[in-house]
Amino acid sequence: MHGYVLRRTLTLVAVLAFLPAVGFAQAPAASVQPNTVYTGADGKYETAPDTALIQFNINAQADNAKDAYAQAQKQAEQVRQIMRSNGIDPKTAEVGFYSIQPMYDWKNPKTKVIAYRVSTSVTLKLKDFTKIGPITQQLADAAVSDSQSVSYTLDNIDEAKVKAVEDAYRHARANAEGLARIAGRTLGELTYASVDTFENIRPVPFPTQRMAAMKAEAAPAPTEQFSPQNVTVTAHVNALFNLK
Repeated sequence: MHGYVLRRTLTLVAVLAFLPAVGFAQAPAASVQPNTVYTGADGKYETAPDTALIQFNINAQADNAKDAYAQAQKQAEQVRQIMRSNGIDPKTAEVGFYSIQPMYDWKNPKTKVIAYRVSTSVTLKLKDFTKIGPITQQLADAAVSDSQSVSYTLDNIDEAKVKAVEDAYRHARANAEGLARIAGRTLGELTYASVDTFENIRPVPFPTQRMAAMKAEAAPAPTEQFSPQNVTVTAHVNALFNLK
């Protein structure tokens, strides 16, 4: 009985290992008709970003919820002042909802509440990349957040996706034309297509405030003298063509 179970398990593992390799090569849901060719290809579009996203959390802790909330409000005002000093309207910041969490002393059998923690997330969108360094440094100096991250993106991401799809379709059609030519046929019109796109955004982590405090006051910003990474949008196109 044990040997039978083992053989069935090994067979299942082999099938699962094979499936990802053929995922994109599967035919469309409708049955492929005679005198057609089905192909798939990847494409991409790469361009410089036009928007930087600075993301961080506001965290405050106190003995009671009222004081914790008051500290969070004070830190939020510090963020607004930092934005104003850099010529940015505070209203452009995206702030998440505030959460209040009781902190427990788990060593106490009665799990006594010893403090309250208030937190929220903040996202700043910048078009002027020269402001990234000063803002991240001022946030670290103000000890508003333990960590920060910066990522780059495109405002008009839909246009980039269209260009990635165009590139993928050119590859898919070229593959189909090559196959038709080898078979002595001529590629006809497109009868079916499916599209999948993906935007590659990699956040750049910034030092925690504790690490920043260890650096010299005149230390350059982490992004100084570096260019922002390009934004790459990839697409996969599956296409079904008639054959003449």
